[in-house]
Amino acid sequence: MNDARRRLDDAVAARRRAGLVSGLRGLARATPRPPPKPSAAGEACDLCGVSLPEDHRHLLALSDRRIVCACEACWAMRSGEGDYRPTGNRTLWLPGLDIPDDLWASFQIPIGLAFFMESTVTACVVAMYPSPGGATESELHFDSWKRMQQLNPVLVGLEADIEGLIVNRLADPPVYVIAPIDRCYALTGTIKAHWEGISGGPGVQIAVEHFFDQLQARATGH
Repeated sequence: MNDARRRLDDAVAARRRAGLVSGLRGLARATPRPPPKPSAAGEACDLCGVSLPEDHRHLLALSDRRIVCACEACWAMRSGEGDYRPTGNRTLWLPGLDIPDDLWASFQIPIGLAFFMESTVTACVVAMYPSPGGATESELHFDSWKRMQQLNPVLVGLEADIEGLIVNRLADPPVYVIAPIDRCYALTGTIKAHWEGISGGPGVQIAVEHFFDQLQARATGH
């Protein structure tokens, strides 16, 4: 019985990896890749330049939706000042979310992996999906987003600018999670950082699975 269960789990995991690779390979063929950048020795506060630990705060620059690394002092002083907003702090796992296939198709997103956010600057809902070259943006039709909220009232409480809904339809079963906006952008950064060659390589598959494992642990408090 245990052997049969293990074989079933292995088959499910294999399908998930195959779906991820297939989707990302399609994007790789369509997306030009920028030249690689040298890796940084360590992160620093984008506002004052002081060195930062790996687990540090972030602000969102509203005008260009840019994630700003911040030390504790700058985060406290600049949160809510001018263009800057603190990123969200909740992670909510949503196993019962309902996104019918026809609704997803109306978003015209070429891969089953994306996040959605409401922007107060542009007064619209934006979908961002990862690619080997970074995040690609797609503006959603208001009626489509309204229908998704009607089907899933929990999305009405999504905080504009600072939170996002991450959707992973490449997983089996699909994964839906509300997360701080810096974690949403971290997903696209994870794929860009681990992509190798034409197909992406095994590293990107492992990194994406680890990313969602971390999100689930954060959502459940483990």
